[in-house]
Amino acid sequence: MTNMRTAELNRKTKETDISLRLCLDGGEINIKTGIGFFDHMLTALAKHAGFGMDLIVKGDLEVDNHHTIEDTGIVLGSALMRAACDKAGMARYGTAFVPMDECLAFASLDFCGRPYLAFNANFPEHRAGEFDTCMTAEFMRAVAVNAGLTLHIKCEYGANSHHMIEAMFKALARALKQAVAIEGDDVLSTKGTLD
Repeated sequence: MTNMRTAELNRKTKETDISLRLCLDGGEINIKTGIGFFDHMLTALAKHAGFGMDLIVKGDLEVDNHHTIEDTGIVLGSALMRAACDKAGMARYGTAFVPMDECLAFASLDFCGRPYLAFNANFPEHRAGEFDTCMTAEFMRAVAVNAGLTLHIKCEYGANSHHMIEAMFKALARALKQAVAIEGDDVLSTKGTLD
């Protein structure tokens, strides 16, 4: 493949200021959100998806981490949509199970242009570092809606919130890697378009 599938986005509101450069075909990974655990999750996502990602986020963390995490999902989802362009040649679907110690996470997605999130996880702790575990669903929803993904993601079982969330991010990454892989030339739809 000769053309790199990339997107660059900047989004500034009264709550967050986000700059992202995403490449679906690899590259350097540099993540700074101000939330250590979230940086760890996004770095794992980029690494396991095979993406290049340069992401700088300044958010109103003096309030809490909600705006920073949700808005990052909005920008990442939008970048995925733009980088995929018309989705020509893409596999479209991806599914992955990822174990991490005592837990097992699952993600299955369709990069179809019809956003939907089915999310299922019961985290035993309310926080992982400075990351509110309830924000995992908000992040996944923001990515799915703005990328146009039908995303089913769950933690089948687990006892440690860090492990559970990390396995979910990695399952999403592995599913995305499959979905954006180039397998041909045509759009994989009987309609001839994915939107």
